[in-house]
Amino acid sequence: MKNVIFISPNFPTNYWQFCRQLKQNGMNVLGIGDQPYDELTPDLKDSLNEYYKVNSLENYDEVYRAVAFFTFKHGRIDWLESNNEYWLERDAKLRTDFHITSGFQVEDIPRIKYKSKMKAYYEKINLPVARYHLVNDMEGAYAFAHEVGYPVITKPDNGVGASDTHKINNDDDMRHFFETKIPNTTYIMEEFVNGEVNSYDAIIDSNGEPMFETGNVTPMSIMDIVNNADNSIFYILKELPEDTRTIGRATVKSFGVKSRFIHFEFFRLLEDQEGLGKKGDLVGLEVNMRPCGGITPDMINFAHSTDVYKIWADMIAFDHSTKPVGKHSFCGFAGRRDGKNFVMNHDDIMAAYGPHIRMADRVSEVLSSAMGNQMYLATFDTQEELDKFYEDLLRCY
Repeated sequence: MKNVIFISPNFPTNYWQFCRQLKQNGMNVLGIGDQPYDELTPDLKDSLNEYYKVNSLENYDEVYRAVAFFTFKHGRIDWLESNNEYWLERDAKLRTDFHITSGFQVEDIPRIKYKSKMKAYYEKINLPVARYHLVNDMEGAYAFAHEVGYPVITKPDNGVGASDTHKINNDDDMRHFFETKIPNTTYIMEEFVNGEVNSYDAIIDSNGEPMFETGNVTPMSIMDIVNNADNSIFYILKELPEDTRTIGRATVKSFGVKSRFIHFEFFRLLEDQEGLGKKGDLVGLEVNMRPCGGITPDMINFAHSTDVYKIWADMIAFDHSTKPVGKHSFCGFAGRRDGKNFVMNHDDIMAAYGPHIRMADRVSEVLSSAMGNQMYLATFDTQEELDKFYEDLLRCY
């Protein structure tokens, strides 16, 4: 029996399903989290063989002691995972310190976490990337912005999601950025790419080959959603475009990915852009060595009539999966922001789209800045139906 430690199994709230599938595959599932055991959901309790509560997952010594306890009690740990961007570096340090060789180690972190270092691995497969500058001083930033032309995008070189990401349109914005940026944080500044974010989402086996593949599209900028407190939409594609599949697989090889659930992001150009390509071409954006966040695994299941929690657990237990993929559909996420005067209320939405709605719920406060406050997931056979769904749900007076 393999010993598998799952870090923070209670958040996001749907991640207990990874643990359930591990346990059903015969794994000894050991959870480490900061929520009291009595407050865990019954589903999560049933999905764990044992749980160790720490006061704070931010405290490395506490988490280290938890892993040490499980090692002493159960023997060698075979896997340690959180599937969470926030804990990727922590996971790698724990694996390195406890000689758990089934995932990324400390030495792997720079190429998978620092946006500036990712670019070389895209360039190895001849995929264009935006020109960039690591911000040291205002003079260098001005020089870069004037070379590539405004607007430019700036964000932490090692950041999570779209937090602290800014679009700088002119010299005044640049001065404001330097007046307000977080001290002692390294920022990357990039030329603006007029593109729609397309992703390659896959579960990769120990040989670096895909066990399952799909992709999603984000028509609206997550940066703008966060900064403008706007509504949020994205959707799982009914069919993965062949160019996304080809480039996604090449990126897996370039980064040396094995035994992981991944979410790679690309820009699909909305217009010709010098040095990057023609309208419709793909441009490298960033890699995320974990599933697409929040409720997305459930959306993938709805879109492809499958269970990616099961496929991921099969990858760990057996390095292959026989979980079938059924009917393909678009699965759309609509995140509505509180305080907006929407034409359709909840009852209207359910009356109009009830047979298509797969989930309707509040978004957790931690995720709401990027995803809105009230979410609706719905499946459709055609792009036209999906577009009408978004038009109706987001229309305001």
